[in-house]
Amino acid sequence: MTNMADKKRILIVDDDPSVHELLRVALEAGDREIVTASDGLEGLKAVESSPWNLVITDVLMPGMDGMALLERIRVLRPEARVVVMTAASSAERIVTGIREKAFAWFSKPFTLDSVREMVDRALESDESNDDITVISASPTWLGLKLRCKMETASRILHFVREMDRGLPAGDQDAVASAFREILMNAIEHGGHNDPAKSVTITYIRAQGALLYYVGDPGTGFSFDRLPHAAVSNPAESPIQHVERRHEMGLRSGGFGILMTRSLVDEMIYSESGNEVLLIKYLR
Repeated sequence: MTNMADKKRILIVDDDPSVHELLRVALEAGDREIVTASDGLEGLKAVESSPWNLVITDVLMPGMDGMALLERIRVLRPEARVVVMTAASSAERIVTGIREKAFAWFSKPFTLDSVREMVDRALESDESNDDITVISASPTWLGLKLRCKMETASRILHFVREMDRGLPAGDQDAVASAFREILMNAIEHGGHNDPAKSVTITYIRAQGALLYYVGDPGTGFSFDRLPHAAVSNPAESPIQHVERRHEMGLRSGGFGILMTRSLVDEMIYSESGNEVLLIKYLR
C-alpha cells in the first residue's frame, strides 16, 4: 500500500464537471492523489495551500483563466508540471504556454491514451526548466534552444504539432513526421545525446508556407560520405546502403533523410551540413 506522503499529487482545474470525472477515471492509480477545482481562482487557492506534482488546467474559466493560473504557478510552485487542455487553442496561447514552461498542451477533443502517456511522462520526468530556452515566442516565429535530450524534443514536437492543427490532416502529418526526423537526427548524430549541448530550432509560419529550421552542435556531414544512407544510393542500386550498413555493423534503416525529402516541398542543408531548412508550401 502506497503511503499518502509518497503519492503523486494531481490537481485538475476545469469548470466542466464531466472533464473532472473523465480525467479522474483515466488517470487514477494507487500511487496518485487526484483533486479537482471548478475554476481558476479555486485552483489558485489549492496551489497556494500545498505543493503539486502536476496541474492540469483548462484555459477559459470564470474568475481566472488558465493562462493567468499558469503564470501564478510558475511563481508559486516552479517545480510543478503544468499540462494545458482547452477547446480555445490558438498559436498565441500555445507560444505563451511554451514561454511559461507548460509541460504539454492539448487541444480538445483529445484522446485519453495520449493524455495518459503525457501525464505519465510528466510525473516521471527529470527535466529542468532550463532544458528549453525561448529565443522568440511569436505566433509566426517560434525560436528555441533545446538540450540534446530526446524527451525534450518529444515535448516540443507535441507543441509544434498543436500549432499546426489548422492544416489539412495529410499536411499536418507530413510536416510533423519530417520535422521529427530532422530534430531527432540533430540530437542523436549532431549532439550525440549530450545534455550539455543544444540544438536550435525555428518555426516560421508565413502566409504561404511553413518553415522549420534545425541547427545542431555537430561538425556536419556531406552526402558524399553517407554510404550507409538511402539518400546516397545511385539510381541503378536503390538499396545499396543496406549492404554498407551490414558491413558497418549498423541497425537496419537509413531511410530518414530520403523519407523526409518526400514529406516536404524543399529540404535545404547548409554547406557544413549541420543546419537544415524544411519548407512546406500551403495550398
